[in-house]
Amino acid sequence: MRVSNTIIYDTIKLRLSKITEELNKANTIVATGKRILKLSDDPVGLAQGLDIKSTLSNIEQMGRNITLGKSWLAASESAMSQVQDVISEAKTLCVQMANGSIDASERRSAAETVQNLLDELVSLANTEVNGRYVFAGSETDTTPFSLESDNSVTYHGDNNAFTVKIGKDATVEVGSDGEAVFGTLGQPDDVFRAFDELKTALENNDISGIQGAMSDLDSRFDHVASKISDIGSKMLRMEMKESIFQNLDLTNTERLSNIEDADIAEAILDLQAKELAYQAALSSASKVLQMSLLDYM
Repeated sequence: MRVSNTIIYDTIKLRLSKITEELNKANTIVATGKRILKLSDDPVGLAQGLDIKSTLSNIEQMGRNITLGKSWLAASESAMSQVQDVISEAKTLCVQMANGSIDASERRSAAETVQNLLDELVSLANTEVNGRYVFAGSETDTTPFSLESDNSVTYHGDNNAFTVKIGKDATVEVGSDGEAVFGTLGQPDDVFRAFDELKTALENNDISGIQGAMSDLDSRFDHVASKISDIGSKMLRMEMKESIFQNLDLTNTERLSNIEDADIAEAILDLQAKELAYQAALSSASKVLQMSLLDYM
């Protein structure tokens, strides 16, 4: 039975279409380096890849949180260290001004120095990281401390420390409740009050008051030192978490590569084979079509 020309043409067209599709796919695999281009290529592998990508996205977010947290802890530690320096300077001044050989005018002059130290202390208490305040509790957009005209200090933050998430069920306090660091305003542990009382004692030439202020400053210095120690512990925990997430990132990236990435050498060989098959199909089709045309001659 003679096969009609239409059937021959359709068969050739279908074969060339299929080979062209395979060639395009092989070319795309080489170009992208990926073996999974659509769901039908590997449904199971695609699902696994999506799960791993979700995991990598979470790891990336935790990494950003840790970077943010470490910057806040570093800023807090720096500010607290400077607070200790200010307190130390005030303590040194106390020792000097408690000496009986110092006269009233010298103590009044020293009171001005204490005022400058108080101003510096309030400035440090308003330390920022990228426009957000580290000693404002969770009210990070609010300037936490203000020095009033009567030399009292007002706290505008809250008592809830700012935290960052560093794991599924793990958070770390990286900001601070300002009153937990600088003392409850108006109470004996208020460091600002200690400076104001020292200034008043100097202005009144009150040696006993100067000695009492020095004792208060000793206590506040030790308190800030304990807070710095806490920051060191938190920083160590953050660095450990950071190392864990870096390892997880590498492991999951490798897993994703094993699932998605093509063997380039193998892919190139496959592409070359498809190109040869395509050329052969074109040559064969050309000969068949020429023979079919002779039937009309």
